[in-house]
Amino acid sequence: QVQLVESGGGLVQPGGSMRLSCAASGTIFTIIAMGWYRQAPGKQRELVAVITSSGRTNYADSVKGRFTISRDNGKNTVFLQMNSLKPEDTAVYSCNADVLDSVDVTRKNYWGQGTQVTVSS
Repeated sequence: QVQLVESGGGLVQPGGSMRLSCAASGTIFTIIAMGWYRQAPGKQRELVAVITSSGRTNYADSVKGRFTISRDNGKNTVFLQMNSLKPEDTAVYSCNADVLDSVDVTRKNYWGQGTQVTVSS
């Protein structure tokens, strides 16, 4: 089993910044990719940003130029730096990890518990 522990989140004013962290632990042989998704009230969950083991990144168009995803491979941790936050960024942000399990070397996908980000004055 793999556990994803998220930190960060909370209330921030429009134009402000916030950093989310997600640490993965457990039966990890290797992490294929880690990313962040978000779900606003009444909307479907959407991809925010993802980073692969090789460092390739992909962002939602709505956050390009404002959000940056990065990764500490040694600590199995992914970060999401969010700048120039807008009220429409308000959502529950969830960490996702695509891993090769160290027990049976099969590919598995895991989710964190989610953290609320509220952008409001």
